[in-house]
Amino acid sequence: MVDIRRISTNRWWHKKKNWGLFIFLLFLFFVRISKGSLYKDLYFLISKPFWPGQFQREILTKSVEQEFFIKFKQLEKDNKRLREILSLKRLSDSESISATVISRKTGSWWRQIILNKGEKDGVEVGSFVVGPGGLLGRVNNTSLFTSSVILLTSPESKVGVWIERIQSHGLLVGLGNDYPKAIFYNKEVNIEVGDILLTSPASTLLPPNIPVGIIQSVDEELQAKKTANILLLGKPQAIDWVQILKVAI
Repeated sequence: MVDIRRISTNRWWHKKKNWGLFIFLLFLFFVRISKGSLYKDLYFLISKPFWPGQFQREILTKSVEQEFFIKFKQLEKDNKRLREILSLKRLSDSESISATVISRKTGSWWRQIILNKGEKDGVEVGSFVVGPGGLLGRVNNTSLFTSSVILLTSPESKVGVWIERIQSHGLLVGLGNDYPKAIFYNKEVNIEVGDILLTSPASTLLPPNIPVGIIQSVDEELQAKKTANILLLGKPQAIDWVQILKVAI
């Protein structure tokens, strides 16, 4: 006798398999007509729990902030340099002569630069030269088309300076290296690291308050004077153009 229960079970099983195959084919059909969007949505739902959490977001946020900070600092430097250039360009043609650096000896004993302007352009010996950052040196020789400038670092250079904060005057002397010395003949003068040196208002040779340098260190006190090592603001090794201040008559 045929087992009716077994035949009924087999029919149900085959019917279930057919339905499963039908549903799978229907799923593939929807994937096909949706061009994969259904699959993408499904992947979206399945992968969502594994997305970057709060910790990862904090790391990414910090990286973005650092990127913006670096870009901001670079823009700040560029803005400062442009302001320095514009401040030099405010000098009128009657007060200065623009020139290009065509040769430089900034690391040798001579410490000088050569400019592309000379006697035919009105350059005179004794004229001071400024560039982005501040004072660079003084013209010590001219030809018809060129002029040579003794830099502030040269042993031949001596320039009157002062510190506005304490209203005290001194003398900047080149030593043949990158750091000239400022000499203050008042032993009691209260100079400090970070003080800014400017050209002296007492000088009749050049305009007052042109930036010169910053005090890097103060030497041990001497018996009759106080000296300091100076970091110059003008960088002749990197400057391509300058302005020559005409000698006052």
